[in-house]
Amino acid sequence: MTTDTTTYAIEADGLTKIYGSGNTEVVAMRDATMHVKQGEVVALLGPSGSGKSTFLTAVGLINPPTSGRIVIGGRLVQEGETPHANLRSFRRQHIGFIFQKSNLIPFLSAVENIQIAMELNGESKRAARHRAIELMEYLGVADRADNLPSMLSGGQQQRIAVARAIANRPSVILADEPTAALDGHRGRQVMELFGKVAHEQGAGVIVVTHDHRALDVFDTIYEMEDGLMHQQPHQQQQTTHHNPIAGETT
Repeated sequence: MTTDTTTYAIEADGLTKIYGSGNTEVVAMRDATMHVKQGEVVALLGPSGSGKSTFLTAVGLINPPTSGRIVIGGRLVQEGETPHANLRSFRRQHIGFIFQKSNLIPFLSAVENIQIAMELNGESKRAARHRAIELMEYLGVADRADNLPSMLSGGQQQRIAVARAIANRPSVILADEPTAALDGHRGRQVMELFGKVAHEQGAGVIVVTHDHRALDVFDTIYEMEDGLMHQQPHQQQQTTHHNPIAGETT
């Protein structure tokens, strides 16, 4: 008899989300199950309205499921609509979330938008700025460090949002169409960065995407349609990346 010793970053079991009741009942997600290993990068595909964002916000502890359970890093944090942790604190410490819109703080500069995520977790201002600049250099926006969000293009704002989400080295990264505002080169770069963060830091990453140009970056692919989830095995292709954390090429 063998024992499964796999360590999962994310365990989402039987997630169902129902809005309304009776004649107005809408099932946005039904019995969705996904287990993401530490160091694994997962793509979630599907047409608009299929339940992808519903699933992502449930796993991100933003929009609780009607039923099902969510375990992150071996800890039960949500069971149906009942939380088993201080969700705000847990999200800040363990989850990096990238939305379709950058949601940057308008009165903070680009670098300050990244720094603040680390400072809220107790990082010194100096260390936070150093890492923020390092990430901005990798993503090609270091020259805009002192610009307010209103002075940045949509693509530049999204790259700042990506840097902010991974700055704290979270154990879970959730991204909802993170490359929608980026060109092919920058989009590929962001997808590869997710892979590098996952593999080097042991994070579990779920990316909702319509961008089929970078699917080779992902270890596993899931699809959703009409609220139902299905897994498709996918073999990751090895590529050469620059390491924005250690400054190495692997």
